[in-house]
Amino acid sequence: MEYKLITAEYYEQVIEHLRKNFFADEPLNRAAGLCQRGDGNHELEHHSLSTLADQLSIMAIDTQQDKQIAGVILNGVLHPGDTEQALQQLQQSSDENYKTIMQLLYTHSLKANLFERYQVRRIFDVRILSVDARYRGQGIAKELVRQSEQLARQCEYCLLRADATGIFSQKILRSQGFETCSEQLYAKYTNAEGKILLPVEAPHIKLQLLTKVLSYESKQ
Repeated sequence: MEYKLITAEYYEQVIEHLRKNFFADEPLNRAAGLCQRGDGNHELEHHSLSTLADQLSIMAIDTQQDKQIAGVILNGVLHPGDTEQALQQLQQSSDENYKTIMQLLYTHSLKANLFERYQVRRIFDVRILSVDARYRGQGIAKELVRQSEQLARQCEYCLLRADATGIFSQKILRSQGFETCSEQLYAKYTNAEGKILLPVEAPHIKLQLLTKVLSYESKQ
């Protein structure tokens, strides 16, 4: 397996990988009925391409199978004010299911107030971790996280963060030294009438915001 930065010539292949895997399998997407396996979603693909543009994302390539993408981790840069701006822009979306998901992620992140808590100017944001179903159970997800941490260190980031929406990504990230910063039970994410907005299937019961501190030496 070869691990390498995702450059522009791979963007189309990465999006196709996500259509066949992450877009359908991710617990919140599934709960909202966002899309079927193999289908695209305009909002998800725009979000993914915007993240890829930060040039911090990594893929695992199967060198024995015509360089097929076995897994990807999409990482972006988060600056103060970015989440507030994204939340405002979200209101313009016509995809109500996508809005329900992202509103949960953005509001939960804002409550954690990571920039004030850790006194950093930018955060290495782990946004999407996806492994092709045919390659799961081989340690690829853990290695993608390790490779991302190495890249963050090379780029002198002090803090990594991740929204882990399912039990499997939560276990993987914690095994790599991430710690739980805050969490939200899906059963408690309700509207004014008390209806659960995202009926996520077990064993996925909560969203966790996880962080890993790399260094405090380069914050300024």
